[in-house]
Amino acid sequence: MSLTESQKQIIEHSIERVAELEGDPAEKVYDRLFAEQPEMREMFVLDRDGSARGHMLAEALNCVFDLAGPRSYAPVLIQSELTNHRNLGVPPAVFATFFRVVRDCFRDILGDEWDKATDAAWNALLAEIGSFIEQQAAKYGMELS
Repeated sequence: MSLTESQKQIIEHSIERVAELEGDPAEKVYDRLFAEQPEMREMFVLDRDGSARGHMLAEALNCVFDLAGPRSYAPVLIQSELTNHRNLGVPPAVFATFFRVVRDCFRDILGDEWDKATDAAWNALLAEIGSFIEQQAAKYGMELS
C-alpha cells in the first residue's frame, strides 16, 4: 500500500510544524523511547552530547521524507539499519518501535493541530514501514522480537 499524495503532504507538513514549534524534538523522542524501552538507554551510554540520537532521528525523518517522496533510498536504508541494529542486539520489532514513538511524540507536540487526517496519514506510513520491516526480517531470517 502506498501513501496517497494527500497523506504525503500531511506527513511532511506535520514534521515541518514540529520543527517550527519544537526546534529539535530529539530529546522528547528519546525520553519517550527510553520510558517505553528502558533497555535501549544503555545502547546510548557513550552518546553523552546527544549527537548520535540526533543523527538517528534525522536519518529516520529523512527516511520518512523519502517514503513520502521519490522512494529512492528508504527501503534500502531500512533494510541495512535492520541488519545494523540486529548486530547491536536490537530486534526488528524494537527497531519499528522508534517510528511509532516519533509519531506519538509529534502528536503530543502538535496537540490540537493533530487531526484525524494527520493520524490516518501517520498510521498508513507506520503500517507501510511495519510491513516492509516484516518482509525484510523474513527475507533475511530475522526474528521480529
